[in-house]
Amino acid sequence: MALDPETRIQLIDTVRRFVREKCVPIEAKVGEEDRVPDAVIQEMRELGLFGISIPTEFGGLGLSMEEEVLVAFELGWTSPAFRSVIGTNVGIGSQGVVMFGNDAQKKEWLPKLASGEVVASFALTEPGAGSDAASLRTTALRDGDAYVVNGTKRFITNAGRAGMFTLLARTDPSKKGAGGISAFIVPAKTPGITLGKPEKKMGQQGAHISDVIFENARVPAALRLGEEGEGFKVAMQVLDRGRLHISGVCIGVAERLIHESVAYARERRQFGNPIGDFQLIQAMLADSKTEAYAARSMVLDAAKKRDLGANVTMEAACCKYFASEMVGRVADRAVQIFGGAGYVADYGIERFYRDVRIFRIYEGTSQIQQLVIARNLLRGTE
Repeated sequence: MALDPETRIQLIDTVRRFVREKCVPIEAKVGEEDRVPDAVIQEMRELGLFGISIPTEFGGLGLSMEEEVLVAFELGWTSPAFRSVIGTNVGIGSQGVVMFGNDAQKKEWLPKLASGEVVASFALTEPGAGSDAASLRTTALRDGDAYVVNGTKRFITNAGRAGMFTLLARTDPSKKGAGGISAFIVPAKTPGITLGKPEKKMGQQGAHISDVIFENARVPAALRLGEEGEGFKVAMQVLDRGRLHISGVCIGVAERLIHESVAYARERRQFGNPIGDFQLIQAMLADSKTEAYAARSMVLDAAKKRDLGANVTMEAACCKYFASEMVGRVADRAVQIFGGAGYVADYGIERFYRDVRIFRIYEGTSQIQQLVIARNLLRGTE
């Protein structure tokens, strides 16, 4: 259920003030130390940010897709590492439980996820399976009232902080495609689970990823999400919402970079004039603003359609594809406008340039989005 207009305005204003007053001033420190301070994470809990997509009956804010996107715009104004703290609870880590969990599963896990007491991670990608999710090899074989899980998941966001994993594993090895895959809630303390070392990354310092290794980990059958063989369906429906959320974050980052570029173009002088007086600088600003506005309009349109119950798989792919590519172009132009200052660390532009590169990869690469869009068109589902 959507918020009333006054409550929506208050929520967006609260998130905007938190981001700009608490997160923006410590962006450089978070990048250097590779960690978001505990005090900031606690404030995120108190603001209810871990539960924005979780229904109110389970302690969340129960935001509509449109409202979640509006919040994502604000969260994107700062380093993406801050958003990543709550990102898996809001999206891919929790939504399998929201969409496919039974009453007992929802009552057990959603209040903890909404409060931030438990962090959820989404364990899909493997050393040999990423874009080709249907080829995953991790197995979950039935043994009495449990499943025995073996395999390795790779590049799992928030794995080191996770209290539970939404796991995709093959329950029927005789089926080589999507049909043999099932989804599970797996408590992180389950014996047989170990973590790899945190990966060193190009960007988004403060947000951590690592391997998750399952060695004869026993998962109660009661923690399976949906029926056997429905895991791929769980993953795809979760990703539809996640792609709209990530698109919103891309737009927020683009708008921050445009803001910084405009301020610098007014201040920096060359040949006796502010560089903003030069038409080639103006062209870069205009291109960035136009693309960011187009992306914002796309995402809001798709979010509203989803809230009305429409299938927005193709629209979500369009948004993720355009918005993630768009923010990369905006970041590149920002570096160019800042010139040498954009290439050094003091101004933070080079950090954003590195940070946004991952948006074109996770939750479906740009190439996967192109395939989703084209296949929907060819099936006549446009």
